[in-house]
Amino acid sequence: MVDVTEKPATFRRAVAESYIRLSRGTLNLLKEGKLPKGNALETARLAGILAAKRTPDLIPLCHPLLLTHVDVEAVPRGDGVRFEASVSCSGNTGVEMEALTAASVAALTLYDMVKAVEKGATIEKVRLLEKSGGKSGLYRRQTS
Repeated sequence: MVDVTEKPATFRRAVAESYIRLSRGTLNLLKEGKLPKGNALETARLAGILAAKRTPDLIPLCHPLLLTHVDVEAVPRGDGVRFEASVSCSGNTGVEMEALTAASVAALTLYDMVKAVEKGATIEKVRLLEKSGGKSGLYRRQTS
């Protein structure tokens, strides 16, 4: 692991997204709450939150962090569901990996929830949207 002992503790925040493309039929089942495994969006959202907290267990060189906030929003769109994960803490290393892990696992969980009706669902656009704090300061992805 990178030695962050001498880095000052600052407020850190990161926002990441993922997207899962679904057929109209699957989206309708999702919106109507008729998927075989139950409330897929809430299950995926909670899985993302839990995953952010377990990031150092999943990614070998990540530091364990005392996260002060994690949220995952699930927004159905015309051709899928967009997840946006935000994570923050006060510490001496960033939370980008925690936000990316939360967004990724939320999408993976939704895939698990819909695979009985649509094995061809596609996870895409797992990416960092914004991060703040620390030596490098603010980063915002250009819209695309």
